[in-house]
Amino acid sequence: MDFQKDIRPQQRFDNFKKSYQLLEKYSSLELTSEIEKAGLIQFFEITFDLALKVLKDYLEAQGYIVKSPRETIKQAYQIEVIDDGHVWIEALSSRNLTTHTYDEQFTEKFVQDIQQVYFPLFKSLYEKLLEEY
Repeated sequence: MDFQKDIRPQQRFDNFKKSYQLLEKYSSLELTSEIEKAGLIQFFEITFDLALKVLKDYLEAQGYIVKSPRETIKQAYQIEVIDDGHVWIEALSSRNLTTHTYDEQFTEKFVQDIQQVYFPLFKSLYEKLLEEY
């Protein structure tokens, strides 16, 4: 893939990489305080948003036009850049809820989902894209 014309995709990937590494560092820890859980959720939000931007850049470089996060996920799944498209869609729904909801039960479940379900999605994407950038 040739991103030489535009430096922004590389910069976005670098930001995704930094955010992914922070999420990786903290997602394996046992989080006990509200602030730790809130921090992990914040790392998820940033990593997820950057993952979508990186995917959009990747797809556009391949000649695809995607207008929304949902379209980005669907197209990336169709061309096998990501696995588990339905789980990515669930992550998108959860991401959208985080900005509008604060509920202790939601937070507990969401932290578990980040650690056990969503982090592996980012890991797979990171490993695939590392070869491209």
